[in-house]
This record gives sequence, C-alpha cells and structure tokens, in this order.
Amino acid sequence: MSMEDGLHGKNRLSRSESPAKIGIVHFGPGAFFRAFSAIYTDDVLQEHGGDWGIAAVSLKSPTTRDQLAEQDNLYTAVELAESGKKERVVRSISSVFVAPEDPGAIVDLLSVDNVKLVTLTITEKGYCHSPATGDLNGDHEDIIHDLKNLSEPKSAIGFLVAGLARRWRAGQAPFTIVSCDNLPSNGQVLRKLVLQFAKLVDKELAKWIDRNAKFPSTMVDRITPATTAQDVEELENSTGFYDPACVVHEPFRQWVIEDDFVAERPAWEMAGAQFVTSVDAHELMKLRCLNGTHSSLAYLGYLAGYVTIAEVSNNSSFAAFCLGLWRDEILPTLPQPEGEDLNAYCKGLLARYQNAAIRHKTWQIAMDGSQKLPQRILGTISDNLANGIVPKGLCLAVAAWIRYVGGIDEQGKEIDVRDPLAFTLKQLLDAAGSAQEKVQSILEVSEIFDSRLANNPVFLRELVDAYQRIEALGVEATIEAHINA
Repeated sequence: MSMEDGLHGKNRLSRSESPAKIGIVHFGPGAFFRAFSAIYTDDVLQEHGGDWGIAAVSLKSPTTRDQLAEQDNLYTAVELAESGKKERVVRSISSVFVAPEDPGAIVDLLSVDNVKLVTLTITEKGYCHSPATGDLNGDHEDIIHDLKNLSEPKSAIGFLVAGLARRWRAGQAPFTIVSCDNLPSNGQVLRKLVLQFAKLVDKELAKWIDRNAKFPSTMVDRITPATTAQDVEELENSTGFYDPACVVHEPFRQWVIEDDFVAERPAWEMAGAQFVTSVDAHELMKLRCLNGTHSSLAYLGYLAGYVTIAEVSNNSSFAAFCLGLWRDEILPTLPQPEGEDLNAYCKGLLARYQNAAIRHKTWQIAMDGSQKLPQRILGTISDNLANGIVPKGLCLAVAAWIRYVGGIDEQGKEIDVRDPLAFTLKQLLDAAGSAQEKVQSILEVSEIFDSRLANNPVFLRELVDAYQRIEALGVEATIEAHINA
C-alpha cells in the first residue's frame, strides 16, 4: 500500500468536536513536530483546554496538509518500545496551510490577536544562515526574494518579520517566537537573524522587535524515525484506520524551555516540559552527547553497511566507540546542567539507540551534514584542541562524513547524498587527488569550518590520518583499531 494512497472507502480519522481556537502558528509540520511539541500541546488541551490550537504551516510541500485534510487534521502518534506499541490520536492541530499557495494568508494569520506564539521545526537549513558564523545569508535566494516581496514571503525569517511588521504598524503586541530546532542557543540565533533581516526592511521595526519580542531558547529531544509504508499498514491493521500522516517515536521525550515569553503560553510544564532560566547547559549536553554521537554513528555506520542506528549501536565495537566518545571527548567539554547526571544521561542514550523497535535510518540522520556538523561535532573538537587533547574519535566521525559526501560507499555503491552543499563538496573531492588534498579542500569550505579550526595543523594531521585509515582499512577495522589502541 502506497503512503500516498487516496483510495475511496478507507476508514479515516474524524473529529466529534470543534478544533481548539488557534493560538500557535507553527512552521514546519514534519514528523518531529507531530511527534513532539504537538503532543505536549495536545496533552495540555486535553487536560486543561484553552485557546492553544495550532495552525501548522508548510513552507514548501503540500503533502502533510493533503494527508491531514482527509482526517480533520487528526493523526496517530505511535510510541515504539521493545515491549510493544502504544497509539494515541493527536488533536492539537486546528488547521494546516501551504505557504506558497497563499503567503499573504500566512501573514494575515500572524497578525491575529489570539496568536501568542510562533514555533519552528524547520531544520538547520531553514534558517537561511551561515552555520559557521550565525549570520543571515544575504545571498540565499529566498532572502533576496523576501526583501523585495515582504507581503508574500518564502522563508521562515521573511514570514516572521512580515508578521511582526504587521503587528508593529497596527499597535499590537508581538508574538513570542520559539525555535525547536537543534541549533546552539537557538533562540539567540533566531533573534539575530530576525533582527538582521528587519534592519534591512526598516530600522525602526528592528528596534521595536529588539525591545519587545521574545525568542526563548529550547532544548528538544525525542528520536523520531521517518514513517514508512509498513508503519501505515501496521497501524491500519491494528486500529482499522488508514492514517498516512501517522508518526512513530521512542518513549523518551525532553523539552527544556527558557522561561521568557511576551504573554501567556500553554502550561507545557503540566505535560512534563522543564522551564529554566537558561537552557545553555542542557542544550550543549544534548547537541554534543546525543546529536554528536548520532551523526558520528550515522556516517560511520552507513559506510560500514548498517541501515539503522539500532543495528550500529548493538554492535559491541561501535557501542564501545560511542561510550569512549562520551567519556574521553564529549563530557570533559560540558558544563553541568541543572538537575542532570551526565554519566547516567549517556548510558540512557545508548539504551535509546539500541531500542530495536526504532528503525532510525543512518541515511536519514546523515542528511544535511554541512549544516549539522558545526553544532554537533566541530565545536567539541575545537574545545578539545584548545585543552590540548586530540579528539581522535570525533576526527574519525568527520573523516567518515568527508568519505560519505564523496558519494561512494565501501561496497562501491553510489550514496544518495542529501545536503545543500552536496554538489560543491563532491566537486571539490572529485578534483582532489590524495587524501591530504581531499581533506584540505573540504576544510576550505568556510560555510562549515571556521578559519581557526580549518587552519589548525593538529586537526588537519589527525583528519587526514583518519581519512586514510577509513579508506585503507574500512570503517569496521578502523573502529576496532581505535577502541583497542
């Protein structure tokens, strides 16, 4: 059965009640949002009610809207544990929009008084910025378009500024903007980008946003594999409902939020969210401990022929490699987050990775590495080098990424590399000869590597050595040699 199957006669979900009044606009209604913050909001609505319905906005594709439209914007979230599955119907999405179809309608929506929050899960590349510097990418085609056509934006940044501008001119209060993406200090990053864009539109508008809008940082955590046709079929067999918008996720979830809002917000703490003065330590913990090792296992594991993170992490050598990354290279760089036991957190992460019910594909995690590496791995490497430590394990991970974006795996098969810089990276690697030339050419990509790290001779030497070992021995043998060194 195709996931896009629109056959008549299939049983679909439907509402028996009216959806909640919209109080939240969310950009990026993908699987993670539907498995994470939409469920927190649903918990609050089911227990406490309130005008916190979500208007979900897709910036590109109509797929999610079309799937949900046939079932009153309801969908099923399936929790996957090794002990079995749990299903629930999520009701927090009140409406879904596809921005390119009517961008003006989204700007209108952002100016509605009852909209108090705008949340985002648009992935790193959706911010139209340079990950290495955190600055707005003025050459991005969507940013160029939006500066000329602010009444009909294309980018999330353009929509945010257009909505805030409308409220500024109308004498309304701004909304609070909550990034739920895996960026360090995501609220501060988003605030900087919005202000940089707003200054190009109207300096007085930028001053008003600076004084009045709020951009709380967050830390989000729940493993959410891509939904497969098999997931949809199994759900239909189990419940009797055909639900192509269903999502699957692990039991664990954690949402840490900086308590800094313009006005009222949902009582997410009643659903288990943690409100704190600063999320920096929690965020760094998650980015480096989870996302950093997730990406490391994805590149190394994919090259070695593993399809899922569970398969990689249940291999004793890769598990030992991961434990060594935490112990020797990651935890020594971290401040202590409030209320967290870092060693216990990492042991829990390995158990989550090894959950065989979660088929989180290495290929899926490997996407958009050029956007992810600076936050997930390169900062940790820089901190280690500054402390006089050579992080050999993380250098292996970066070397595996370089080999991965070269587009050919260890069996000589072509890799479907999904990355905004995929073409540029492959061109550089194809033009280079030796391992040293290949590594040096990639280090010169300033969108990924800052100049201090790119010009560090210790890093270069270790990265070239790691790349050569992977090329000569293969990933499995390289990992074995590393953990036994």
